Amino acid sequence: MADMQDYESTPKYGTFSYLPEFTAEQTREQIAFIISQGWNPAIEHVEPQRAGKYYWYMWKLPMFGEQSVDRVLGEIEACHRAHPANHVRLIGYDNFSQSQGLQFVVHRGR
Repeated sequence: MADMQDYESTPKYGTFSYLPEFTAEQTREQIAFIISQGWNPAIEHVEPQRAGKYYWYMWKLPMFGEQSVDRVLGEIEACHRAHPANHVRLIGYDNFSQSQGLQFVVHRGR
């Protein structure tokens, strides 16, 4: 519990905002969960100063029907390399409920 972040001190950008940043393995597990649920992974990015006030930019199209964790990770890293100063987040779109099933920031911008 000591690792949980205070609500006032850190902006919140997704499902796991109150937790410490994920390790590479934890990120991989979340991507595997998105895929196992049949959700479509999508990647977005935005400048840190715009994160709470504006829509985030979509990185390519959502990865409809993607079954490879490594491909999703590869696209996350490609987005981060192209926009190193931006926040990068992963979203799992749920086709059934037509909403976001999960979202979290994978890379925090500077």
